Amino acid sequence: MAASSFPVLSRILSANAQWARDVSQVEPGFFEKSAQGQAPKVLWIGCADSRVPESVVAAAKPGEIFVHRNIANQVHLNDDSVLSVLTYAIMHLGVEHVVVAGHTNCGGAAAALSESTKAPSEATSPLARFLAPIVDVARKLNFGSPPPPDALDAVIAENVRQQLMRARSDILKQAWSEGKNVHVHGWVYELEHGTLKDLDISVGPRH
Repeated sequence: MAASSFPVLSRILSANAQWARDVSQVEPGFFEKSAQGQAPKVLWIGCADSRVPESVVAAAKPGEIFVHRNIANQVHLNDDSVLSVLTYAIMHLGVEHVVVAGHTNCGGAAAALSESTKAPSEATSPLARFLAPIVDVARKLNFGSPPPPDALDAVIAENVRQQLMRARSDILKQAWSEGKNVHVHGWVYELEHGTLKDLDISVGPRH
């Protein structure tokens, strides 16, 4: 069975073919050049939410942003997936900026906030285990039950701060010790406006 037999996938395949034709007309040779290699300056660590496609919201071309996405834009120091992305981006691609990007109305943060109002219990599912650090973040903010209306935004922003601090791992410390001028930034994408908000918490080799 071909994937194109499913209407939703058929539309994607058709849209891709049209996009490739359009790009080739506007910028002849783009794909041939792209196939030769990549040199992105930005690593985006974002949420897997379908409403936050980094290249679209940043109006970026293929090859401009290296990407790692997961539930609630987290950096777990025991997660080889995100750590390998950090290593490859910084040590091999020469990325100069790491952006940890959360977003408003984040489902992962909302689930963690809800869980934080309950009595602590063992996380038994993969999703619960993955969200456990954000549950801890929400508990430390000590909102009470029920939490106030602005609690979710506070959890989202604090989660970005915590992930930014974790991104300052041994990988980044090694890069700084080798003289690499890499900075880490914390942003929140506002779904309601389509805009990126800088939390002004950037850190670099001299911070």
